Amino acid sequence: MRPDILNPLFAPASVLSGVGPKTAKTLGRLVGHADDDGTYLDARVLDLLWHFPYSVIDRSHRPAIGEALEGTIATLEITVGKHHPSPRHNRRIPYRVTCFDDTGEITLVFFHARAEYLNERLPAGERRFVSGRIELFNGVLQITHPDYMLTADEFETFPVIEPVYPMTAGLAGRTLRKAISGALERCPDLAEWQDRHYAAKQKWPSFRKALAEAHEPHRPADAEPAAPARSRLAYDELLASQLALAIVRITRKKSSGRELSGDGARRRAVMDALPFSLTASQEHAVEDILQNMAAPERMLRLLQGDVGSGKTIVAVLAMMNAVECGVQAALMAPTEILARQHFGTIAPLCEAAGVRVALLTGREKGKTRDAILQGLADGTVEVLVGTHALFQKSVVFADLGMAVIDEQHRFGVHQRLALQSKSSRGVDVLVMTATPIPRTLSLTVYGDMDASKLTEKPAGRLPVDTRVMPLDRVAEVENRLDSAISNGVRCYWVCPLVSESDVLDITNAEHRYEVLSKRYPGRVALLHGQMKAADKDQAMARFQTGDADILVATTVVEVGVDVPEASVMVIENAERFGLAQLHQLRGRVGRGRDKSSCILLYQGPLGQVAKDRLSIMRETEDGFRIAEEDLRLRGAGELLGTRQSGIPGFAVADLAVHAELLAAARDDAALILETDPGLSSERGVALRVLLHLFERLQAVRLLAAG
Repeated sequence: MRPDILNPLFAPASVLSGVGPKTAKTLGRLVGHADDDGTYLDARVLDLLWHFPYSVIDRSHRPAIGEALEGTIATLEITVGKHHPSPRHNRRIPYRVTCFDDTGEITLVFFHARAEYLNERLPAGERRFVSGRIELFNGVLQITHPDYMLTADEFETFPVIEPVYPMTAGLAGRTLRKAISGALERCPDLAEWQDRHYAAKQKWPSFRKALAEAHEPHRPADAEPAAPARSRLAYDELLASQLALAIVRITRKKSSGRELSGDGARRRAVMDALPFSLTASQEHAVEDILQNMAAPERMLRLLQGDVGSGKTIVAVLAMMNAVECGVQAALMAPTEILARQHFGTIAPLCEAAGVRVALLTGREKGKTRDAILQGLADGTVEVLVGTHALFQKSVVFADLGMAVIDEQHRFGVHQRLALQSKSSRGVDVLVMTATPIPRTLSLTVYGDMDASKLTEKPAGRLPVDTRVMPLDRVAEVENRLDSAISNGVRCYWVCPLVSESDVLDITNAEHRYEVLSKRYPGRVALLHGQMKAADKDQAMARFQTGDADILVATTVVEVGVDVPEASVMVIENAERFGLAQLHQLRGRVGRGRDKSSCILLYQGPLGQVAKDRLSIMRETEDGFRIAEEDLRLRGAGELLGTRQSGIPGFAVADLAVHAELLAAARDDAALILETDPGLSSERGVALRVLLHLFERLQAVRLLAAG
């Protein structure tokens, strides 16, 4: 149960003065509070408190009219002169009010004005304070639609430094500021959950004061994420996150698994079938996994490796260990293309080891599907490769003991748990990702897991020559392809869009396919996510067999597609892709014996972030360095798409800014649970409130369950 003291914060925003049902819906769209299916809900008081200003408007400049400068924001003390209403027959001419002081005149300009309202706010002969941007029109100073028109009494409470918030259509700035002000008033005094010595050393205010300071900045620096008040709130959120992960991890370690330690026969058969030896980091990873599987606790291990580092072979050896112990293993991939790719790699190795393997996606139907399900239920299918179809209730294993989940961040924790629930006796889980994740982000996404990292590329992999070229040199790229294709080279050509867009002026895959098909008749295939499954298979098969020399595609080829004969990657409008995506796409080439190249075509002019991105791609192939740079350039939310992926999103913390705080929060959480595992001390009780505040409810439930 949520502590009663937090109820005012979890109330709907409609309890606030000036927020009706319609405004609550608009606020919900703005603050991003969404249901599990992505539908925006009405805003809550708490959501408004997490919606911070990104800048300030300084209205402290108070010149006389004669000293006011064009282009500046100024606050003037004026005497109202004559009103000049718009002519009745021509409302396009604005309503003007002439005002003055001892040094000169200024005109206040209003379009589509209500004369009654302006006469009430600006009575002729009265003194007023007005604030807005100074303009010069036909040699006359003016302010168009002043932001403020105040009496002397109203000016007493005038916000000289005004916060500027992210906005949405249909919402007035004053309405939002009033709602946030009301939310701050409802914030209770909460017991301190921070270590007092650490908070004092950082010069952090209390939680309630930090919220007030974050929403009422006194200078531009106060609105920055690194400001003391914002840093305090970010640390609160990071501590809640790390504490929740630590509780989950401790609880998982207590949960019983089973000791899986095979005789090595199947693994030896797989190794004998491989045309290469394992790298040192692959051997270390296999050793770590086998140790975890042999322990009585359930395994939950992350296998992180750059593109082409050989994660699949490590996973196969782990699954063979499970089969040696008489239990089944499953591998789940996020897309059908990737699932089929894995099956193509795994099936011959399983055959060499005498292990029966099956593939299950949404496409397997009828008798084929029935036979697979029967084999799973009676245990004759020992290894299953599939997609989300593995979650379905009809998929029943005889005894699932090992699960491999590829590209975990595309699924989410709840799906990982759904696969584990396929067995009542405990499932060892190995999570793989080819998306290099910076350490800071890894602590938040995979903080409840042990980790292994593959740092080498398999022997014989050559570096990829990366070139950056403007899009107007595309004809030059096509000319280079002529000689490459005549020598048997295959090429990926990736576009950001499937079809033509009314909004974006960028080349789409369908158009590029038509252009290249005219140049290379019958030698080009098209692949994108909107195609039927059979058409996708046909396009991929043509490219894999060499029937097609060029595969024009969208980012469906980003992960897992393996065609060693392809040695050219052209990425069109490369400035529209993130660094991690560019790195993944480039990783589709350089898999064979031939020297490979990646050509990044960009549409100018480029912004600074796009320039930095392309420059980094040219400088390095190190996926982990690229991931760190991607975090710096884009921030964590965009890097992995938190709402789509099930990764815990952050309302306050910005990992590109608060990385050091994350490491401190991780250490703090470990110490807290070491000294007060039940969170029963004075600080522990306050920390329980913190977990509720940041909605880390799974950890709260685990605590409640003891």
